[in-house]
Order: sequence, then structure tokens, then C-alpha cells
Amino acid sequence: MTVIEVLEDMLAERRFGDPEKSYVSKLHHKGLDHILKKVGEESTEVVMAAKDAARSKNNGDVIHEVADLWFHTLVLLSHLEEPPSAVLAELEKRLGVGGLLEKANRADNHD
Repeated sequence: MTVIEVLEDMLAERRFGDPEKSYVSKLHHKGLDHILKKVGEESTEVVMAAKDAARSKNNGDVIHEVADLWFHTLVLLSHLEEPPSAVLAELEKRLGVGGLLEKANRADNHD
């Protein structure tokens, strides 16, 4: 099993658990807005860590903060009842498609 698969199973197991015993359960219990707030906070921490890393040439904090962001986005997906494999499939669809072309295709599909 990959780390993503292990986390997916753990998140599903803890989604409806006791919020007093599990951080994941607590996030789900507090609801979507709270989860979104955490994703926003973690995104900001990634930006700040990356700016610091550019000065210090040490990426350790960036790795730590990106891990936090990925984790909280996995919680978000779980809350919305979407598997991480949906994101991986979307990334796979984009392989071999230039970024500008992919972005233009998304704009065309959202009109």
C-alpha cells in the first residue's frame, strides 16, 4: 500500500469517530468551513516557509508544511467523499499536456 492509500483508509476510519480521541474526527465534526480554514492556514504556512527557504537555502520547513497541507487536503477530500485517486487521475490526464494548453482547455470547459 502507498502512503496515500494508508492515509485514505485511516481518514475513512476516523471520519465518524470520537472527536475527543482523534484530530481527524475533530476536524470532520467541526465541519467543512473549519476544514477549509485549516487548508487556508496550511497554504499560507507553505508560502511563508518557501520564502524563508529561499533566503536560508534550507527546505526542511517547506517539506514539513507541504506535508501538513497535503494532509489537510486529504481530510477535505474525505469530507467531500472523494478519494485521493480522483486527484491522481486528474493529474494523470494532464501528463503530456502543456500547462498553458491544459489551462486553456479548463477555461473552455467552464464557460
